[in-house]
Amino acid sequence: MRKKLSFTVSDIKGFKNNLLQWAQQFNEVVWRDSNGHNEKYTSFDAILAVDAITSIVTDTENAFEDLKTYQANTKDYIFGYLSYDLKNDVEVLMSSNFDGLNFPDLFFFQPKKIIYIDGNLVSFNYLNMVDDEIEADFEALTSPDEPYAYNLFAESEVQIKQRIHKEEYYSKVNTMLEHIHRGDIYEANFCLEFYADDIQINPLATYLRLNAISHAPFATFLKLNDNYLMSASPERYLKKEGAKVISQPIKGTSKRSKELHEDSELAINLAADPKERAENIMIVDLVRNDLSKSALKGTVIVEELCKVYSFDQVHQMISTITAEVSDNKNPVDIIKETFPMGSMTGAPKVSAMKIIDELEATKRGLYSGSVGYFTPEGDFDLNVVIRSILYKKSKSYASFSVGSAITSKASPEKEYEECLLKAKAMHQVLEDVHNKMR
Repeated sequence: MRKKLSFTVSDIKGFKNNLLQWAQQFNEVVWRDSNGHNEKYTSFDAILAVDAITSIVTDTENAFEDLKTYQANTKDYIFGYLSYDLKNDVEVLMSSNFDGLNFPDLFFFQPKKIIYIDGNLVSFNYLNMVDDEIEADFEALTSPDEPYAYNLFAESEVQIKQRIHKEEYYSKVNTMLEHIHRGDIYEANFCLEFYADDIQINPLATYLRLNAISHAPFATFLKLNDNYLMSASPERYLKKEGAKVISQPIKGTSKRSKELHEDSELAINLAADPKERAENIMIVDLVRNDLSKSALKGTVIVEELCKVYSFDQVHQMISTITAEVSDNKNPVDIIKETFPMGSMTGAPKVSAMKIIDELEATKRGLYSGSVGYFTPEGDFDLNVVIRSILYKKSKSYASFSVGSAITSKASPEKEYEECLLKAKAMHQVLEDVHNKMR
């Protein structure tokens, strides 16, 4: 059982910073912030879950069945993540690429403490075993006598390297194009890793800096012991609200301009670009097919096709596909039947994933997986882990990956430029933090 109390807070920005710093005392932390984006299907402004009373941490083998059992048994809120490599539990696949992070493949926990922010209203939702701590926690979070300070600076020099360099990237994209022209696949999302080893960073300060320059609708900070995710994701993977399931894949990217007229033209050109639209529509068809496995007959609908949304760093082309499911449909099965998300794989999905594993140099792990939560009623909301920095504190290893959709009309040079554009925010964050030390 849980107890809920709500309070009004005037300085929400300051409260959020205090809340995140306060959360660092716990080994399990999931924070989601919509950053004021009020597009369809946003349930809250921000939510924090901390301090596990129960948890599931596992590898890919039988992972979805284990999660199904855990979710059914808790009958409570659970928060956590699904790594991309759970594809190996869905299909007959494997991943033998290098992994510098070694995060668990699946992690969910039942939190003792959940805190929601909606406008200026802050709601505390605590398990009964700790519900007598609500007032004390609120007082600590709002007390001017207990400011929560954090160090913005990295603790060591930051040297970012690429796992695949430019000429090798061109060669691998050309190999991908050979597969496409031969008819093996129509499209595949090809990714490369940027990394820094022997690095000490402040994960919270890094997240706050990344969020400050991106203001993404699915921003996430996650901590599991010494594993950290700092994400400025603009993409929703899948959400379930009652009988309705919503997917909002992104395919199509353009840079922003500080000059208003030029910026508007860039957005208009993206909306009309035949290559970008073709990429998006291919993934929409894939998502429709995936959702049809769970959906009631005739309920899969494309509510929005190839609409351009503007974020601080880039313009993005987003489509919204919805479906209706029966009351007795297991929520974990809905996820398994659509995982991994089409925007991070390709079409046909299984063939694309096999070729991706052959050509990419790094095991994706949590990158292009998903972070989110389940409610006691079996609803859920899951993002796509892109535009994200991953950090393994015990190994002093930080990583961020980016990718683009390769289709028959792809140019290796332009795809490489798109990857650099997507990497810009993460690169800037890690370098800024170091430069400010000088």
